[in-house]
Amino acid sequence: MAVQNFVGDAFRGATWVALHNGGGVGWGEVMNGGFGLVLDGSEDSHYRATLMLNWDVSNGVARRAWSGNKNAQATIVSSMAEDPRLKITLANSADPALVARSIGNL
Repeated sequence: MAVQNFVGDAFRGATWVALHNGGGVGWGEVMNGGFGLVLDGSEDSHYRATLMLNWDVSNGVARRAWSGNKNAQATIVSSMAEDPRLKITLANSADPALVARSIGNL
């Protein structure tokens, strides 16, 4: 997700972006990304902030929705209704009883 955020933020107008070793857990074990955005009061900076922050936040909410967080699932559905350009593939959940029966048949 760090790479996806990194590229998405860059394409949407971040002033700078960084993709780097996560640090603290060992070299190569994790990646992190970051961005900077100069907000100078201009209409251009407002436009870039709107594009970039909507992307960055929606990406984080989508990731949490995919992990099964009910609040994130409701939020991302609401966000897609508000912005028709936002298209998130929603996760499907298996019926716990079906999973238990399937595992029991192994």
